Amino acid sequence: VQLQASGGGLVQAGGSLRLSCSASGAEFTINGMGWYRQAPGKERELVAVLSPEGNTKYSDSVKGRFTISGDIAKHTVYLQMNNLKPEDTAVYYCLAQDFRSHWGQGTQVTVSS
Repeated sequence: VQLQASGGGLVQAGGSLRLSCSASGAEFTINGMGWYRQAPGKERELVAVLSPEGNTKYSDSVKGRFTISGDIAKHTVYLQMNNLKPEDTAVYYCLAQDFRSHWGQGTQVTVSS
């Protein structure tokens, strides 16, 4: 599975960004997609995930500010990020899961104060 993510960039605190990710080359059914992030010196952490049924899960730090959407059957997922904070600065990774996890190359999000 190959994942292509886009939409990162530099934004001021309080601004918005929208990340997009599409998966190709899947040989098995993808049963979930989502986003993780990794800030410098920190471990990779969950941001939000989406199930084929439309169920979502968010980290507490982004609830109410970020919205995950997409179509798992079409292998696409998006992350609308509003009211961004400097602590949201990280490399954001797209994830697709079949019987194992597949990761995209990451897209940088930088939020200036």
